[in-house]
Amino acid sequence: MSYGTAVPFPPVTLDDVRGAQKMLSGVARVTAMETSRHLSQLVGAPVHLKCENLQRTGSFKLRGAYVRIAGLLPEERAAGVVAASAGNHAQGVALASSLLGVHATVFMPKGAPLPKISATRDYGAEVRMHGQVVDETLAAAQEYAAETGAVFIHPFDHPDVIAGQGTVGLEILEQCPEVRTIVVGIGGGGLAAGIAVAVKSLRPDVRIVGVQAVGSAAYPPSLAAGHPVAIENPATMADGIRVGRPGDVPFGIIGELVDEVRTVTEDELSAALLLCLERAKLVVEPAGASPVAALLGDGGGIAGPVVAVLSGGNVDPVLLQRVLRHGMAAQGRYLAVRLRLTDRPGALATLLGVLSVVDANVLDVSHVRTDPRLGLTEAEVELHLETKGPEHCAEVGRALRDAGYTVID
Repeated sequence: MSYGTAVPFPPVTLDDVRGAQKMLSGVARVTAMETSRHLSQLVGAPVHLKCENLQRTGSFKLRGAYVRIAGLLPEERAAGVVAASAGNHAQGVALASSLLGVHATVFMPKGAPLPKISATRDYGAEVRMHGQVVDETLAAAQEYAAETGAVFIHPFDHPDVIAGQGTVGLEILEQCPEVRTIVVGIGGGGLAAGIAVAVKSLRPDVRIVGVQAVGSAAYPPSLAAGHPVAIENPATMADGIRVGRPGDVPFGIIGELVDEVRTVTEDELSAALLLCLERAKLVVEPAGASPVAALLGDGGGIAGPVVAVLSGGNVDPVLLQRVLRHGMAAQGRYLAVRLRLTDRPGALATLLGVLSVVDANVLDVSHVRTDPRLGLTEAEVELHLETKGPEHCAEVGRALRDAGYTVID
């Protein structure tokens, strides 16, 4: 199905964004702008973090959802609203509806993280679980809207939503008037489009760089084709930007106003999330860390001062654990090694002694003695080690081989 809409909406203007800012006064927080000395050193220019992960509901989504719902006619509000989301948009719609006294029904995929389901209910929405992927959930929500008359609140493909998200851009200019580059993650494109309208209207010299995950980068082929192009099976850990087709409304704005769209890998996303946690002391979800990932990947060519928009912090603890381990591995700080040794008393203790000498911290040990691949006197051991970087990983490997162990992987 299409994420977009065939309805010809008018363009979003600076006046629309300023009107949204007035509407959001006292509703959405003016989120903090934090300087990152570590990123500044890497990029060679001042880097500031716009902390939308500290927004109410944990992401920027409240802004657009509130403006969209607040703009409904009385009879539309009476009919209620419906949305589909795996997390951030769900929570934004739930809180916005609660604040405005509108009944909200939110469809969520069955695999949505439990903390996000619980938060959406706590904000006051009726949650219905449907489908395994967001496409199926969207279809169910739109069918519900057709049957009940409830207003479907799209996560990014509506001018009111884009105007609400654009208030992030106004805040950036107020907090960092000397900004030269803004880096922002792109899923469907609502946030990037809104920021582009606000910033380019007032400061056309500011470069805006969008970021997508390699596995769900629909914008590069769409921009090349001149129209939204759907990609098959978008895949990335960054569910906040895992969108298979650009929205029609944001696509037009991004094509005109966004200077560049870059892509980042899963390793870069993991490393960026880890950096935000360790250096900035900020909990950020993978989508929210995508601008930082872009700076880590190739920040040298970006003019500063730079503002990286941390769009959300709603990360599932289970995913966070996996991503942190992946990020540590990408930085050479986590090593999984599989090797064979002679199956005799004390063999494992001897192996651990070798690792102790090179100061590798053993996190987990898996010991296999019976397997058709193994000889009669062989055993296979898989070790998960905490290391100090790529050079230390290489040192651990050399130490194991020098001690006579057969390292398989």
